[in-house]
Formats: sequence, C-alpha cells, structure tokens
Amino acid sequence: MSATTISVVTLFPELVAAVTRSGVTGRAIDRKLLAVSCTNPRDFATDRHNSVDDRPFGGGPGMVMMAAPLESAIDSASAAHAGKPVVVYMSPQGEQLTHSLVMELARLPDLVLVAGRYEGIDERVVQRKVDREISLGDYVLSGGELAAMVVIDAVARQIPGVLGHEESAVADSFATDGMLDHPHYTRPAVYDGVAVPDVLRSGDHQAIAEWRQGQALQRTRQRRPDLLADRPARHKEDKG
Repeated sequence: MSATTISVVTLFPELVAAVTRSGVTGRAIDRKLLAVSCTNPRDFATDRHNSVDDRPFGGGPGMVMMAAPLESAIDSASAAHAGKPVVVYMSPQGEQLTHSLVMELARLPDLVLVAGRYEGIDERVVQRKVDREISLGDYVLSGGELAAMVVIDAVARQIPGVLGHEESAVADSFATDGMLDHPHYTRPAVYDGVAVPDVLRSGDHQAIAEWRQGQALQRTRQRRPDLLADRPARHKEDKG
C-alpha cells in the first residue's frame, strides 16, 4: 500500500514539525504509511528582502500574502507528488471540517495544504490554484498551520494500520451513526465512591453494545442535538 502524501505550504515549517514527530502521526510516518513535507513560500521570493507579503489594495489593516511566491510554492509542492494533489487552503471562509470531510480527504493519496498568514492570501491564488477551502470553525487563528496540523492528525487516524486497534477510528465520535461517542471507563471498578456501570462488567456483549448505543444517543441529544435533526429514527430510543 502506498503512503498518503501531504505537503504543507507554510512560512513556518517548524510549527508543522510538532505534529510529525510524535503520537499517531509520528507513528504513521515511522511506518511509512504517511509522508509529510513542507514548502516555504519565502524560498521563492524574488527581492533581496525575501518579501512574501504586501499591503492590501484598498487600504485596511495588516498585510496580504503575495501571489507570486505563494503560487510558486504551491506549484513546487504539487510537482513533488506522484499524482495530481488536491490543493486545500485552510481558511475561515471555507467549508467546516467534519468527520465525513475527514474521511473524504483520507481517501485522497495526495494533498497540498496551504497555510495562510496575516490577513490572508491574494485572491488570485485562490482562484487559480486552490481546489477547496476548509475551516475548523467560526473563529480566526493567527495562521493556517494549526488548522493544517489538525487535518494531518485527523487524516492519519483513518489510514489503515496506523492506530493500535483497527476499531478505534470506527468507534470515535461522529464515526458511528454520526453521533457523539459513549462514555468510557477503566480500572479501578470503584473510584472515589463512583462505580463503573454494572453492564460493562457483565460480559454480556449484546447488552454492552445496546448500553453504549443508548448512551451515545443520550449524550448526542443533550450536547449536539443538531446532529440528530436530519437523522432517521432507526432505533427505538429515537422515538422517545
């Protein structure tokens, strides 16, 4: 199986290195199931100051990443892939990252993630080079590196052979019926006077599965009822 290849176009490759050196992503890289590289637009600057940003036309605060060095960096990162990568700009204006979108990205063998900075990037680069824009949510970060790292970690979890238990990703929140995850317990059986639910110690796998399903539904109903709004009533608990 060939590795999933992700390139990050960033002015701060040292930030991205934090997600590639340890944890799930580091394991994926060590097992050669994932390859992550960085391309710096500053390497493609053409003036003696290595400029990558300039003042916005029309006035206003901040700076905007310039088209030429950024586009050259995207082209260079794309050319390093065996296939034609999908170019994703991490942007507050993009579609929100969800589990279904993570699964979609995980099926792609080649990705280029563009991490913007300052007030954003020249819109002409978005129009010419970007296939889609993705946002983590309705807030603004100082740069797209953290958002790109979230995508890398979420995608890495979906690559077969990365997690210690193959069912771990399947049992995550949002992965099963689009609901939140059920509660989890471990030893000791009684902690500070609070006991683990009896059903989890019963050995009855069907009862445990039903309890977990019910708990997931209850938790989703309490915390994220929006996830159930368009969900058909497939379980008897749905009708309650």
